[in-house]
Amino acid sequence: MLNDIYNKRIIELAGNIPRLGRLTDPDASATAHSKLCGSTVKIDLKMDGPVVTDFAHDVKACALGQASSSIMARHVVGSNAAELRELREAVRRMLKENGAPPEGKWADIALLEPVRDYKARHASTMLTFDAVVDAINQIEAKAGKQAAAAKTEPETEPAGQPATAG
Repeated sequence: MLNDIYNKRIIELAGNIPRLGRLTDPDASATAHSKLCGSTVKIDLKMDGPVVTDFAHDVKACALGQASSSIMARHVVGSNAAELRELREAVRRMLKENGAPPEGKWADIALLEPVRDYKARHASTMLTFDAVVDAINQIEAKAGKQAAAAKTEPETEPAGQPATAG
């Protein structure tokens, strides 16, 4: 029943979303949108190597999208890229393949388990996870291009040093 997915704890999470807003200088931004219900989540992410150092989001979503965004915002800073990719897959499996919900710091995601029975609600529940992984992919792609560009730059002599003939 729909009462199962809109329980008190989901409503509490949806009504208390941390880290709302936008970052002034994110490493990447991503938007995820559900055509089915019209929900949209925009996220900004900063990372130091593989670790998330800052996060903000603009959430225009139903209670389920708000609740999943709330859970993400509570735990994303300090998480690493591999963990967040696995989290997205774990939530997808939980919803679509009867997989177990994540454990540890992400255990609150189990509150979203009843959504499994309502396919029309899967997309809005997944928005924050999809947007975060999209932003991570953007950051890693930029870092890869920068590393490749650095390898192709010619070596130069330090300023004030004559070039040596060789």
